[in-house]
Amino acid sequence: MAEPNTQTCPVCSIKIVVGVAGGDRVLFSTGPQGDRAKLWARVCQYVNRPGCINDKSRAGTIKPDDYYKPDAPQTSA
Repeated sequence: MAEPNTQTCPVCSIKIVVGVAGGDRVLFSTGPQGDRAKLWARVCQYVNRPGCINDKSRAGTIKPDDYYKPDAPQTSA
């Protein structure tokens, strides 16, 4: 297996580590690592510009938990 390498998307500057066991890993600026499906659900589908290194065909299966869910609204007592 080839050594993992890091690619940086010229559109959104996100880093993707390619060639790691278990599939490519996305290094988000905050929060835990993810995969290409999570990146597509949260970023790429909205940016949709030429040059993106994560097209939908490479994202794989997008699960409901891949989409961004803002924190529940705070209620005052």
